Amino acid sequence: MDLQILWDALLALVPPLAVGFLFYVIMRGILRADATERRVYAEMETQMRADLAKQSEGQAKQSEGQAKQVKESKN
Repeated sequence: MDLQILWDALLALVPPLAVGFLFYVIMRGILRADATERRVYAEMETQMRADLAKQSEGQAKQSEGQAKQVKESKN
């Protein structure tokens, strides 16, 4: 076998391998960015739910206090 033929065959594989590697890097970046975005969104949603729970808890306590005041003022 002629060494030139082998060398030409290996060089012919370089462009497809480079494009495949580039595709892999780009897709990995997209998928990691998506996973990071989902994680951050979940953390934001958890924080918002906690804030809403605190806010509604505070409103409930405030309503109880107002109800007690109304009840005491009637007595």
